[in-house]
Amino acid sequence: MALTGRAALLAALGTLPVGLWDPNWTGILAVNTPLALACACDFALAAPVRRLGLTRSGETSVRLGETAEVEVTVTNPSGRPLRADLRDAWPPSSWQRGTETAASRHHLTIPPGERRRLTTRLRPTRRGDHHSDRVTIRSYGPLRLFARQGTHRLPWTVRVLPPFTSRKHLPSKLARLRELDGRTSVLTRGQGTEFDSLRDYVPGDDTRSIDWRATARRSTVAIRTWRPERDRHILLVLDTGRTSAGRVGDTPRLDASMDAALLLAALASRAGDRVDLLAYDRRVRALVQGRSAGDVLPSLVNALATLEPELIETDARGLTSTALRTAPRSSLIVLLTSLDKAPVEEGLLPVLSRLTKRHKVLVASVADPHIEKMATGRGTVEAVYEAAAAAHSQSERRHTAEQLTRRGVAVVDATPNDLAPALADAYLSLKAAGRL
Repeated sequence: MALTGRAALLAALGTLPVGLWDPNWTGILAVNTPLALACACDFALAAPVRRLGLTRSGETSVRLGETAEVEVTVTNPSGRPLRADLRDAWPPSSWQRGTETAASRHHLTIPPGERRRLTTRLRPTRRGDHHSDRVTIRSYGPLRLFARQGTHRLPWTVRVLPPFTSRKHLPSKLARLRELDGRTSVLTRGQGTEFDSLRDYVPGDDTRSIDWRATARRSTVAIRTWRPERDRHILLVLDTGRTSAGRVGDTPRLDASMDAALLLAALASRAGDRVDLLAYDRRVRALVQGRSAGDVLPSLVNALATLEPELIETDARGLTSTALRTAPRSSLIVLLTSLDKAPVEEGLLPVLSRLTKRHKVLVASVADPHIEKMATGRGTVEAVYEAAAAAHSQSERRHTAEQLTRRGVAVVDATPNDLAPALADAYLSLKAAGRL
């Protein structure tokens, strides 16, 4: 039950003159007794809330930044019309700040025996599973003096997937991949190790590519052409330890790493390679294996949706052992982690040889664009000190990258907006050089 603001206003307006002119209980009761009777009648005429039938339907997944529509169908089985306010409660992160009140509240009128469908539009601001809380309904009588109120639990989950903003780079990367495979009109050949076809020799061709047996069977010199190998294995390893929780701009480093991993997975699956995913800090947080080319990207997106950074130090030995168990021999292991000096020198470098002995390793890291901006600052004493600190930080990252490179590891260090295309370019370069 709930007393409305209209009833309180009428009670105040009726009591105030009595209190000013002749303050006594008789006058107050004479004014408020009819109002109390009107409230009782209004309550009796309000449609019951507990007997209402409520069902949910709608979308169960949405990309971060997009809108999901979830519907609530309300059925009024009573013989009285339903005049009600309805609140569809969800976590605060289900809407943009300041819009939750308007998006979650609905006004409805349902005649006896009929139903109405209401649509709640969610626009989540965080990845992960968003669970509905409860539906609260306040049913008013015809005078809107008194109301019946009750709640219904309608479980529903909307999974918010990574936005995959780097997919805008996919067409250009696929065009370059087609050039490497020799499927474009210019028939550009890559430097791969998988035999593709024979063609006539032209001046400037590498004589080591001459096929002497084929030449003996024809009147012209035949040249073997090659293409990047297909059906290679790629393991994407996401470091979900404390360094991945650091924010670059408005998002954690882990989100930028996810975006880069998704672009690389989409590109590699189109290239005919097999892609797996491992997320690890001190235990396995996500593992995707053995998916077909058409299913790998949806599987990765779904696995990454609920992944969050853990505020613990990553166990580099455990990560290495798990990666070795997951990846078959001669794979490309793409490790998305930090290039901070301490975690790399104390954790990764001592165990790196175990990976490089069996696999090709590529390390990708998210650089902070604010550091680059600080490094160019001048004009004030404070700006000069900030520039010196930024230069020192950049020097340490370059030194760490050089240490990895000397051990045979390819390194990609780029800002969040550039990391995904830079990682895709590094993969294509390995393909073109025949190193996969």
